[in-house]
Order: sequence, then structure tokens, then C-alpha cells
Amino acid sequence: MNFPFYIARRYLFSKKSHNAINIISGISVCGVSLATLALVCTLSVFNGFQDLVETFFTAFDPQLKISAVQGKVFDGKDPRILKVKQLDAVEVASESLEDNAMVQYKDRQVMATIKGVEDNFEQLTPIDSILFGNGDPVLHDEVVDYAIPGIQFLSTLGTSVRFLDPLEIYAPRRGAKVNIANPSTSFVTGNLYSSGLIFAVNQEKYDASYILTSLQFARKLFQYTDEISSLNLKLKADADEDAVKEQIEEILGKDFKVENRYEQQSDTFRIMEIEKLISYLFLTFILMIACFNVIGSLSMLIIDKRDDVVTLRNLGASDKQIVRIFLFEGRMISFFGALIGVVLGLLLCCLQQEFGLISLGPSGSFVVDAYPVSVHAWDVILVFVTVLLVGFLSVLYPVRYLSKRLLKK
Repeated sequence: MNFPFYIARRYLFSKKSHNAINIISGISVCGVSLATLALVCTLSVFNGFQDLVETFFTAFDPQLKISAVQGKVFDGKDPRILKVKQLDAVEVASESLEDNAMVQYKDRQVMATIKGVEDNFEQLTPIDSILFGNGDPVLHDEVVDYAIPGIQFLSTLGTSVRFLDPLEIYAPRRGAKVNIANPSTSFVTGNLYSSGLIFAVNQEKYDASYILTSLQFARKLFQYTDEISSLNLKLKADADEDAVKEQIEEILGKDFKVENRYEQQSDTFRIMEIEKLISYLFLTFILMIACFNVIGSLSMLIIDKRDDVVTLRNLGASDKQIVRIFLFEGRMISFFGALIGVVLGLLLCCLQQEFGLISLGPSGSFVVDAYPVSVHAWDVILVFVTVLLVGFLSVLYPVRYLSKRLLKK
């Protein structure tokens, strides 16, 4: 067995001549453990919120979205687009057209985003999971077009799910000048009737401004023929999303961009990643402060073992071996603190997942009642390595400095 490690292990678990050193050593381990536990739990909670947000987006955003790099729309009959639709890996291809318009209901007027979709939109995403009300997800029939608005949008209009009067939609004519004498001629109008359904994504971006309707209504309102805002794709279950995405990008070239669900909501996920990084750095700083307890414990241990140092030198131990004894001592404190903290952190995360020990507030006030938790193996490894690295580096200089002073004496 390594001689310095053997002596350091004996020092760590043996009783010291001064009981305060044992207490301070225990406090050092506890300090490192608590900082490690906080890192594991905090990163896992951020992962939980990110997974929760992902579940909301997957019900509304397609698996892959193709849109133009420049401009709002592109030709849906483009040969490159038709070629993409015919790929073997594509299970569902659905066109959509969206733009801003003004919505009037009785005496209230609200700006909205009208999103016209094809009839197979229901096959593209699990839209049924976010629909509420009594009705079928039908967006048009032979006579009229229907609307599925967001839940907050209806609240702004001050009406219920099944509104009696139609929504009056106004969109400016493309390329037309405003007629001051008769402004109404500068707008294209249309009516949308209640489908008896609303959607709730639990994201204000959608719930407060979006209205789902038929693609034919959107084209008529915004004066387009074959143009679309995006081509939305759902891939087959056995398809490699990244490989298919690269293949589509090669087919389409630089005129189009292909986005997966993360890229479609890049701003949201980027903010969450930044918050997670800041929390990690902040807690690492707290960990560095906790490591001062380890330095204090080692300083007192070095002083307490002055007689042992003389004995070891007389027995033939070199100065380098004696310094390594105390380095191993500090490293073992950091190691056991990290190990205990990781185990307790994982245990607390499991309890939170199972029983929801820490709630977000009164039941029903939030989307979930308790803090969501998702443990990622990479985060646990990162925390463990961070604690060991900070612990090892924090004791390196103090131990060498104090040991050399003791050896000179």
C-alpha cells in the first residue's frame, strides 16, 4: 500500500489529541457534502423544468420545421420541397401559413397570429393533448371556416370557449395603399366560427396570440396561392432525426433552414441553459468557500502531528512523503464530502420525484404542484469532478506551505 496514503487514512479516521480537530474535520466533510448536494439538486431541478417545457412544445411544434431564410413565405410547389416530401423517412408532411392580423369580437379588437394548417396537422403533432372543450378538431367544412384559439386569447376577447358571434379577421392588402376616404377597402376580411375547442400550451407566446384555422382560409386572408410559411415534418419512428435533418439541408441548400424542436425554441432553451450555468458557477463559488474549512482542518492537523512528523523523519520518511500525507488527507476529505453529497443529492432528487416534498405553491396555481426533477448522469459526473478539482486545488498550496514550515523546524 502507498505509504503516505496509509498514514493519511489513519489520520483521517483516528482520534486526535485535540477533540476540536475531529469536530472541524467533520464540519469540513459536511460543508463539502452540502455544497455538492446543492449542486446536484439545483442542476436536476433545471433539467426538470427544461423537460417540462419540452413536453409543452412537442404538442405544438413539429419534429422538423422548414422555413425560408429570407422573407415570410416560399413556394410550396418548389421542386426541392416536393423532393423532401417524398423522402422515405418522412411520415407526415404538413404545410402551414401564418401571419399577423387584427381580430374583432363585438366591441373588442386584438392583434393575433393566424396560423393556417392542413387537415393532416392532427397527425403531425399530438395536438389532442392540449385541446379542451367539446367539439371535433375540424378547421373547415363546405360552408365556413373554424377557429381553435389559445386560452389566454379568448380571455382577452372576453368570451367563452363556444363564442356565439364569429371572429372578424382583418389583414392589410399586400402592396395596396391605404385609402383615407374608405380605409376598409385596404383590408381583406374573413370570419371564423367557434369550433368548440381551445388549446393551452401554457406558454404565453402561443396561448395569448395564436389562432389555428384552415390553410385555405389563411391563404385567402393573406392573398397567397401556393405560398407557405413553413413545411412541417414528422419522421418515422425508426428514422435518425439528425441524419435526416442533414439530408434535407443538402437537398434544400442555403435558401432554407431546417430546425428541430430545440432550435425552434432556441431563445427559451438558451435562457434556461444560461440560468443553469450561472447557478452552477454560483454554487461552485460557495463550494470554494466551504473548502476553507478543509484548509483549517488540515492546518490544525499539521500542528497536532508535529511529533509524528519528527518520528516519521527518523524512520526514514522523506520530506516529499510527509507533504503527500497531508495532501492525501485533504483530498480524502474532499472525496468523501463529494461522495456523500452526491449520494444524498440523488436520494433527495428521488424523493422529490416520488413524493413532491417541495411544492411550488398552492395546488393548482402552477402547471405542476412540486418542483420537477430530472437527474442527468453527465451533470452528476460534472458535479463530482468539480468538487474533487476544487477540493484538490484548494489544499495544494496551503498544505505545501505549512508542511515546509513545519519541516524546517
